[in-house]
Amino acid sequence: MIIDVITIFPKMFSPVVGESIIKRAQSKGLVKINLHDLRDYTRDPHQKIDASSYGGGGMVFGPQPLFSAVEAVLGYKVYPPQKKDPQKRIVLFSPQGKKLDQKRVKKFLRFERLVLLAPRYEGVDERVVRYLAEEEVSIGDYVLSGAELAAMVFIDSVVRLIPGVVSDQESVKKESFENNLLDYPHYTRPENFRGLKVPKVLLSGDHKKIEEWRQKRALENTKRKRPDLLKK
Repeated sequence: MIIDVITIFPKMFSPVVGESIIKRAQSKGLVKINLHDLRDYTRDPHQKIDASSYGGGGMVFGPQPLFSAVEAVLGYKVYPPQKKDPQKRIVLFSPQGKKLDQKRVKKFLRFERLVLLAPRYEGVDERVVRYLAEEEVSIGDYVLSGAELAAMVFIDSVVRLIPGVVSDQESVKKESFENNLLDYPHYTRPENFRGLKVPKVLLSGDHKKIEEWRQKRALENTKRKRPDLLKK
C-alpha cells in the first residue's frame, strides 16, 4: 500500500511514521508513506495556500493547491474527471466526515493507494469537498487545530491491519472492537503485586478455561464501559 499525505506541516509526521510499527512496516516493504508539502503546489508567489472565506469568516484552504497536489501525486487530472482508479482513494479529514471506527478502517485495506488531505484553519473550499475528495473522515466529535493528528491516527489504525505488519495476526483479531466487544483484561508479572493477584485461571495452563474466562470478561467489560456496542 502507498499512502500520500498532503499537508503544510510534513515535519509533524516524521516522528510518527519513522518509529515503531509504522517504521517496521515500511522497512518490510508492506507500506510506503510519502509526505508532500502543500506549499510546493501553490501558484501564489508568496506560497500562500489559504484565503479568507467569502462572506466573512476565517481562513480557508483554497482549491488550486490541493487539486494541483493530488493531480501531481496521482499523475492524472482529477477534475474535470478523466478517469477514476478504483484502487485509489482520496480522503479528506474533517469534523463533518463519517466517524472512523474499526469497521471503517478495515474498508480502506482494499485500496492500493490512499491520498490523505490534512487541512487547517476553517477547513477547505467546498469545491475540494465535492469534486476532489472521495471520502470525508472524522476521528471524533471534537475540533482540532488541524487535521494532521487525525491523519496520523488514521495511518496508524490502517497500517497495523495490513497483513504481515503485526507479527501475531491472531492477537489483532482479538483486540477491542472486534465482534463489537472490548478487549478482555490482561495481566503480566509479578503474580502478586501489593496483594493484588493475577486470576488463578490464567496461571492454570488450561487453554479452554482461559478462553472461556476471556470471553466472559470481554463481555462484562463491554457491558460496563460501552453498552452501545452490544446494540450493534
